[in-house]
Amino acid sequence: MSSAPSTVPTRDRIRADVADVLDVPVAEIDDSANLLDEGMDSVRVMALVERWRADGVQVDLVDLVGEPTLDAWFEVTAAR
Repeated sequence: MSSAPSTVPTRDRIRADVADVLDVPVAEIDDSANLLDEGMDSVRVMALVERWRADGVQVDLVDLVGEPTLDAWFEVTAAR
């Protein structure tokens, strides 16, 4: 078990990370858009999970895929 404190990423950080894995400008990320429709897939979601876990964010793939919007992902990470 890790004793590292949980970190909550900012909405801007989540948006920037999503834009990075989708290889699109940050301005193109709509907070309420279904990210699967925008090109997000399970490999990219897992890359985000690993990136955020490395920074102490407690999140898993199931939480993100269940509701694939930036709004929902911010809520999920903020609730941890």
